[in-house]
Amino acid sequence: MKLIRGLEHLSYEDRLRELGLFSLEKRWLRGDLIAAYRYLKGPTGKLERDCLSGSVVMGQGVMGRLTLDVRKKFFTVRVVRHWRRLPREVVDAPSLEVFKARLDEALGNVV
Repeated sequence: MKLIRGLEHLSYEDRLRELGLFSLEKRWLRGDLIAAYRYLKGPTGKLERDCLSGSVVMGQGVMGRLTLDVRKKFFTVRVVRHWRRLPREVVDAPSLEVFKARLDEALGNVV
């Protein structure tokens, strides 16, 4: 892997910060949150706020207990906790482009 000249001595996190980039984990989370916004906004353009707030989305009572950690990989399990922590101005964004911009700012403040 080639490094950008002058950044060889920096740690991974410092290089990302210097270049204004998110870590791989944050990029995955960003993609998941964008997918959730698209799903919730839907063709009507109205955000269905209750969809990611209840235990029904989490599959409680429906799936029972899985002996493996497969459930952790479900989209809703990966996203719900993070979606609930987003500031209201991010969740209520009027368009996908505004959502992305506000999401990037919110994720930039998360360590």
